[in-house]
Amino acid sequence: MKKLYVLGTGQLGRMLRQAGEPLGIAIYLLSADSKIEITIENRSLITAEIEHWPDTQFTKKLAVNDSFINRDVFPIVSDRLFQKQFLDRLNLVTVPWKPLLSSSQWDEIFSLLGTLVVVKQRTGGYDGKSQWRLCSHSLSLLPNKFYDNAIVEKTINFIDEISLIGARGYNGKIIFYPLTYNFHQDGILRASVVLRDVNSLQKELEDMLACIMNQLNYIGIMTMECFVTKKGIFINELAPRVHNSGHWTQNGASINQFEMHLRAILDFPMPPPIIYMPAVMLNLIGININIDWLNDPIIHLHWYNKEVYSHRKVGHLNVVSDDPMKISIALSRLESILPPTYAKSISWLQKKLSRDKN
Repeated sequence: MKKLYVLGTGQLGRMLRQAGEPLGIAIYLLSADSKIEITIENRSLITAEIEHWPDTQFTKKLAVNDSFINRDVFPIVSDRLFQKQFLDRLNLVTVPWKPLLSSSQWDEIFSLLGTLVVVKQRTGGYDGKSQWRLCSHSLSLLPNKFYDNAIVEKTINFIDEISLIGARGYNGKIIFYPLTYNFHQDGILRASVVLRDVNSLQKELEDMLACIMNQLNYIGIMTMECFVTKKGIFINELAPRVHNSGHWTQNGASINQFEMHLRAILDFPMPPPIIYMPAVMLNLIGININIDWLNDPIIHLHWYNKEVYSHRKVGHLNVVSDDPMKISIALSRLESILPPTYAKSISWLQKKLSRDKN
């Protein structure tokens, strides 16, 4: 039996473990303060379900352990300043940005990036946390500790938010999943959909992500989030791991993103997966489980067994069929038994499905 360690004990790690079981892979989830000794000699590999972790005695050891796959990539991609600088060096178009070093920069920043900007902490922060939308009248909302520890981005008027998930093996082979359309609300991913209609941007984004992964010599799954605008594509962020916007692959692909990540880092075969479309993913946020969700046979529940509280992702629903109308009907049934806050997400999904002309 193959053995693999995963830094992180959240739902992504647990889903990696689930994907590994049928392949005979024993997966052990590690906290940042783990006491376990991992050596190169025992041939056990290490991956991560997160890109940010505390600086502990254990993680300091991992930082110099050759068994830690992508060990040297995480410091680049996990820091938004370093990530932006890396993408600029590759001449890939990102959201226009500036490092935030001091309060004396604001006049220059607003002149360059516009009157409404987004401030993001360099490391950490997700689901809208440690991020602010600011104008000249709201600067007092930004804590002083984030000066010299954040970047500022231009607010983008986008047509679509999309993500591309790719997996790269040791031989340089890269497998891509279809582009995913994403819907965010209050900074949190609420829903994703993959359509049968082939997106004309697929090849362009594949070339961009391939360039990134090859330059980093990255192994495994990487996700690239982008904005689609009238002026073209802007890269928003990279995630060096399996990603929430790829959860639809658990029921919409013959090899889901979690299994593909394991195949890549363990040097297993990586054939292109068969994709079942359309496929929808709806995040379950801050609500209790309801078995009535399971009354429709094309709805699949993935529950994380986490404590439920406001704004916390506690599970997701995948809805997959070759008929967009069947998915739309299933979503309407879900809307009747989900809280009213899901109406916007379901309406957005149904509009996307109605344009699936394949």
